[in-house]
Amino acid sequence: MELTQEQIEIINSTGNIKINAVAGSGKTTTIIEYARARPKESKILYLAFNKSVKLEAVKKFADKKMFNVKVETAHSLAFRHIVHKFNYKVRPQGYNTYEIVELLHLQGNGEKLTEYIIANHILKFSAYFCNSHALKIQDLNYLDVVTDSKASAFVHTFYKYIEGKTRLLLSKMDKGEIEITHDFYLKKFQLSNPQLDYDYILFDEGQDASPAMLDIFLKQKATKVIVGDTHQQIYGWRFAVNSLEKTNFETYQLSTSFRFSQDIANLALEVLKWKNHIEDYKPITILGNGTSKAFKTKAVLARTNLGLLLKAIEYVTEKKKVKHIYFEGNINSYTYADDGASLYDVLNLYNGKHFLIKDKMIKAMKDMAELAEYIEKTEDVQLKMMVEIVLEYGNEIPEIIKEIKSKHVENDEKEKAEIIFSTVHRCKGMEYDTIQLVNDFISEEKLMKSNKNGEIDLAKTNEEINLLYVAITRTRNSIYIPEGIINEDFPRCPQIHLIRKVIEQEKELVPPTSKRVIVFDKKSDNEFRPIDKAYSVNEVRETYGDAYKPWTKELDDEITVMYCEGVTAKDMANHFGRTKSAIRSRIKKLELVSIYG
Repeated sequence: MELTQEQIEIINSTGNIKINAVAGSGKTTTIIEYARARPKESKILYLAFNKSVKLEAVKKFADKKMFNVKVETAHSLAFRHIVHKFNYKVRPQGYNTYEIVELLHLQGNGEKLTEYIIANHILKFSAYFCNSHALKIQDLNYLDVVTDSKASAFVHTFYKYIEGKTRLLLSKMDKGEIEITHDFYLKKFQLSNPQLDYDYILFDEGQDASPAMLDIFLKQKATKVIVGDTHQQIYGWRFAVNSLEKTNFETYQLSTSFRFSQDIANLALEVLKWKNHIEDYKPITILGNGTSKAFKTKAVLARTNLGLLLKAIEYVTEKKKVKHIYFEGNINSYTYADDGASLYDVLNLYNGKHFLIKDKMIKAMKDMAELAEYIEKTEDVQLKMMVEIVLEYGNEIPEIIKEIKSKHVENDEKEKAEIIFSTVHRCKGMEYDTIQLVNDFISEEKLMKSNKNGEIDLAKTNEEINLLYVAITRTRNSIYIPEGIINEDFPRCPQIHLIRKVIEQEKELVPPTSKRVIVFDKKSDNEFRPIDKAYSVNEVRETYGDAYKPWTKELDDEITVMYCEGVTAKDMANHFGRTKSAIRSRIKKLELVSIYG
């Protein structure tokens, strides 16, 4: 392939360098060519972000017959140096709060659930320390990473106890008394001050490095290369830091994206400009050089598990023709929290069926009010998500999840999926022909409102903007984006489709039997009632705007593309300003089901 001038400059560089690479800019290709240009006897280590990236990189280097390059993840490297040496046993799934209560014999203050809240903070403090560059726990202040006021007040009260028990937990792991976690052996690797026998070390996804791994990397004698994208930093919640900003290496750029067009690049750049509201943002260049016209792979991307699961529920209940779906990552991870509690446990607590609850911590709670109190004092986002789903769907959940799982294909059959569902964190490094965003991302309007009210957390807000940027740049071709996220005055183009805001209380039109129609309003989850007033056709036209406008060839082409790309009837209705029944009627008229399935 023909290399860009930027790539050539990187390949010919000397000394320690850092590469700021925009999404889809061929950074792996650049790294491979950089390694190929080094002397054949050179020993080279390539540090990949995760296992899937590692396996892909191994294949690419092998295809080039570059057997002098060793590919590792930070954890696989640490595993070999620590776990085997000390004969540790690893607990892959980590510990849950109930196990920590029992292991450390935690005592509360007599108030309900205190020991569980303490256990939750011990696990977080442990993760904070293990991912940090600190030499001992006392070098850190755990309160620095506790943001909620109620959680902070609780931690302040029990700080010495939480810190002491965190040290005890790590001591038990160190002595081999209990199984160790992935975070622990990476930390022990860092504290051992390893010297790695390589001439070059290539560190990928440097914008999301753990301080522990960055400390190991910077202490090596090898020539060092960091590659990443400052605006793709999205793992701050895992205590990651942007190594591109933490090092003073000579900087190189990769600004041409081979993934998407300039229209998509402009959209991504527009989102990054929002950073002007919170900091002194330095504009970057993205040259969109992608030319894909395909729409074979279709993905729905969300900011949160909750947003994704709600959209998946909408798809399986509305689009009965969809037979195969796929969730990036294990599908069960969307119904289980990290500490082992499941969506079903929360549902059983909601129904007062304690005998069916499997998670011991949830089982110990009297009711949902106690669970809400626990969530407030621990900032447990995953449990909060589960509570919201239970309150929204109640006892429909088992059947809904059963239907979702019945349509889910396994990893080796991913290509069969008509729709792929993923959060941004799980699809990092992925790309799809067309994507639809769920309306749970930050918007400029929300950002400006928070800024005006003095509610801005600089680091978190920056990461929220990055999440939207990462989501937008997953597409190779087109994107469907809610109007609530992007302003409707954004320049229109064939590859960017704005989906209108969801009407707060959606109204359905009953097909008129005469020149009168009745509008139904939703009264509750299971009951509808007619509004007292009946509207004339003219009044309905006035209320619904585009509802009765004639379908043109351009609109028919647009609805055909949206149907093929898997957009739901609800989102198409919002997009066109029509009712779902009007959309279904047009789909039937155009025979899209029989033509496209």
